[in-house]
Amino acid sequence: MAVLAPSILSADFARLGAEIKEVEAGGAALVHVDVMDGHFVPNLTLGPAVTRAVRKVTQLPLDCHLMVERPDRVFPAFVEAGADMVSVHVEADVHLHRTVQAIRAAGAKAGVVLNPATPLSTLEEILPAVDYVLLMSVNPGFGGQALIPSVLGKARRLREWIDRLGLTVRIEIDGGVDLDNLVEVAETGVDVIVAGSAVFGSGDPRATAARMVRALAEVAERGARRT
Repeated sequence: MAVLAPSILSADFARLGAEIKEVEAGGAALVHVDVMDGHFVPNLTLGPAVTRAVRKVTQLPLDCHLMVERPDRVFPAFVEAGADMVSVHVEADVHLHRTVQAIRAAGAKAGVVLNPATPLSTLEEILPAVDYVLLMSVNPGFGGQALIPSVLGKARRLREWIDRLGLTVRIEIDGGVDLDNLVEVAETGVDVIVAGSAVFGSGDPRATAARMVRALAEVAERGARRT
């Protein structure tokens, strides 16, 4: 079953702790933390201090997505702040294997991220070395964008590739997921679905998270019946 990872980029930071508790009660499995440096992407967002604060209010795994230049220099601060998962962009790291190994050595799960236009072929050498792959279904940098449909085919191809190789690598997707397209996204075979504005901008994050989790359970149940 795919699980829900609400992105706190879209949360109300005046009541961040309460909003995290709401999505946790709604069945969220992870908390997604979007980190932007204003260089790799045209925005500046969350840092280790916020990650550390989030760590204090939830036991859910913290999934930190580093949209930054030189992620090899940045990731240790997030692991120290409590990140359980750290993903870095293949487009941003010229020594990707070394960074992935260092993240794992620091005690976190290591992921790599592909922008929408970056081909799956860039994963050929690194795929066996990672815990998960995050597919961006919008161009990174801002919340509230519409999902790019072609990324769904990319997710299906990656699922087939991982299964063919017999790997345990998980697939995560991030960008433009809402209640209208959630089922279609889940049916690609992804394991983790990030949703930000659809959850925190709904007016009732707990209820929306619960609706999404129920929908994901129904997708999984249908898949189990088919097999």
